[in-house]
Amino acid sequence: MSFTIGLLVVTFFASLGGLGLFIWSMSNGLFGPESAASRVIFGAKEIGLAEEPAAASVAGQNALQETMNRTGHTGEFSVLTVEEANERLIQDASGRWPVLLCIGFAVAWLVIASTFGLVASIKLHVPDWLTGQAWLSFGRIRPAHLNSVAYGWCSMAAFGVALWLMPRLLRTPLVGAKTAAAGAVLWGVGVSSGIIAVLAGRSTGLEWLEFPWQCDVPMVIGGTMMGVALLRTLRNRTVEHLYVSVWYIAAGLIWLPILITVANWPGIHHGVSQAAMNWWYGHNVLGLWFTPIGLAAIYYFIPKVLGKPIHSYNLSLVGFWTLAFFYSQVGGHHLIGGPVPGWIISLSIVQSVMMIVPVTAVAINQHRTSWGHLGALRNSPTLRFTVLGGMMYTLASVQGSIESLRVVNTVTHFTHYTVAHAHLGLYGFFSMVMFGSIYFMLPRVLDWEWPSHKLISLHFWLVMVGFGIYFIGLSIGGWLQGLAMLDASKPFIESVVITKPYLLVRTLGGSLMTLGHLVFALHVGLMLTRRGAVKRGPTLLRTRSYTPGSAGLALGGSGT
Repeated sequence: MSFTIGLLVVTFFASLGGLGLFIWSMSNGLFGPESAASRVIFGAKEIGLAEEPAAASVAGQNALQETMNRTGHTGEFSVLTVEEANERLIQDASGRWPVLLCIGFAVAWLVIASTFGLVASIKLHVPDWLTGQAWLSFGRIRPAHLNSVAYGWCSMAAFGVALWLMPRLLRTPLVGAKTAAAGAVLWGVGVSSGIIAVLAGRSTGLEWLEFPWQCDVPMVIGGTMMGVALLRTLRNRTVEHLYVSVWYIAAGLIWLPILITVANWPGIHHGVSQAAMNWWYGHNVLGLWFTPIGLAAIYYFIPKVLGKPIHSYNLSLVGFWTLAFFYSQVGGHHLIGGPVPGWIISLSIVQSVMMIVPVTAVAINQHRTSWGHLGALRNSPTLRFTVLGGMMYTLASVQGSIESLRVVNTVTHFTHYTVAHAHLGLYGFFSMVMFGSIYFMLPRVLDWEWPSHKLISLHFWLVMVGFGIYFIGLSIGGWLQGLAMLDASKPFIESVVITKPYLLVRTLGGSLMTLGHLVFALHVGLMLTRRGAVKRGPTLLRTRSYTPGSAGLALGGSGT
């Protein structure tokens, strides 16, 4: 047994041990009463008070509250005490600079990655376009796009959300903000040098692992520095119970440096073992880094905006631990038909199908929490993006489980269908959740209103419609491509020609998404430079009260 295969076996049994620990801790009541645990993200008497910093105006906030009231969601409607309000202001301000660094870098990489992606998409149906320079070839632009999205936009946004969420969840200021800010800069240096190396032709040729290992060093160090700051904050917590979002964030911060280090350590993995490690990493960076951060945000922002605890707290913990148990080996289904041991493929397929368990837990929780309150999406940009992202998580995960089956994989492997599926997870789920999270966070961090509600709506509709066109078109084209490749009576070129109309559709959808990203980047830029009219309304967190039947939310305190 090679070192790589042995490592995969060890991770499987480690996740099995984690599940056993979870069962033991649940049986011994270590997680506390469910009702109390689900309320830990709220103030002492805050249940029933809707909160949306990205609301268009005070009237928009009031409309959100009235929507909750009409659906029968009435609560205490009492004042958030001055002490609680001041504590949150301190918590939000404690991580201002590292959060702004992460979000600023993330948005910049989003624009760069979108440009790379659009160029690569056009080259699929206009292959002679921009062929004068080697760095503009498809073989370099496409991996530059993937890595800019994964490690630039998505990872930097994930760190920013984690750095803002943890102080709120733990009810204590961020410890080590300077360390976290330095870590964000180091991560950015690693990503920038990696993208330059890829464009210069120095790629390793391994998908998701294209960066030379030297570029991974500052990323590991920077990610660890941000993780250490958050774990130090965890030690200073003032809450007795750790909300489920803390579990997700802490696990993701621990898993990420391990994944990058193990997969990129020079001289360890070779040949078939390297392929197995490649897809062990490729899937785990999705399921054990992006997924935990995305779900942590969902479990915080949906209840927070609605002013309503999640449907079932214990179910959320089942989702967390079954994710940790089942996800570690799912990447092997990308090697179906390859020269790898059959038991690895079978284990991967079984674990891929079993992922339905944590996905069902998350889906039930999200949909039962927001069910009956979907009208709130009209007045809450955070909900609009986050609920949509949660739905895409369910769809992407179920589709992934089905796609891992040999009978389906035979058709979809090596086709554009797989590309569509990957975008459903990383964009439809994770990026949508990050958009919603940033719309909630930035007003709190900057103490400033979003300048234009119309720009928020324009961003949402551009990326939603664009992604819908992209995903549906590429899924249909990829499936037809797979069927054509399996037809022995057809030459291979027919499987290529049949995809051209769908590649044009892909470019159309990608163009709309890129336009939406430019709108988003412009709006974030206006926020960072404090442009727009001063609307000192729902964003500034001060003492609040709400009287049913009155004009709406009353804002008081020195900030209004």
